[in-house]
Amino acid sequence: MLTIHADSTGRALAVEGARIAEAGPLEQLVAAYPSARVRRWPGILTPGLVNPHGTELLEGAYHPDPREADELGTEPLTGDALTALAPDDARWGASARRGVQRMLAHGTVAVACGELRRRAVRDAVARSGLTVVGRPATPHLGGVPSLDPYACGLPVEFAPPRERGSAARFAVFDVPDEAALADLGAATCVATVIEGRLVYRRR
Repeated sequence: MLTIHADSTGRALAVEGARIAEAGPLEQLVAAYPSARVRRWPGILTPGLVNPHGTELLEGAYHPDPREADELGTEPLTGDALTALAPDDARWGASARRGVQRMLAHGTVAVACGELRRRAVRDAVARSGLTVVGRPATPHLGGVPSLDPYACGLPVEFAPPRERGSAARFAVFDVPDEAALADLGAATCVATVIEGRLVYRRR
């Protein structure tokens, strides 16, 4: 079924399967696809964000299960705390799946990674549909790894613009414009779509 995703500004994307069928004003797309389902979102449609610290967040941090919160807290474990935990492969895989879900909840559609050495982490990323992009081969990327790319201290990068025929990957943030998004951060995400699938929706 073809679905039209529209934001508060009247911009819209018509999605058919895993691809963008058309991009343009909502009225134009509704006229072109009168039988399409229409999803109206608060805020602005964007191509989605690229998180520059994929390796650090997925292989250099452990994302606790909510059931572990009393013991481990809710924030990612790194450094000595991660060393003391010494997760096995099963826990690394579960951590990566939770980490990916938290990235999706911040409007991330792509992650910049060095070599991912753990198969469980690679599998979690592959199953999520996140695009993996390269990054400079340097041991010190800079910035502070964060689920919110606006909080990492590096220039924020968006995925390529969505246009007719491109992959249906985008995110919606409940803000009036990109300036407000920069001020309020990616936790304002209300929806993330990857390959035409709604992979995150804020409740």
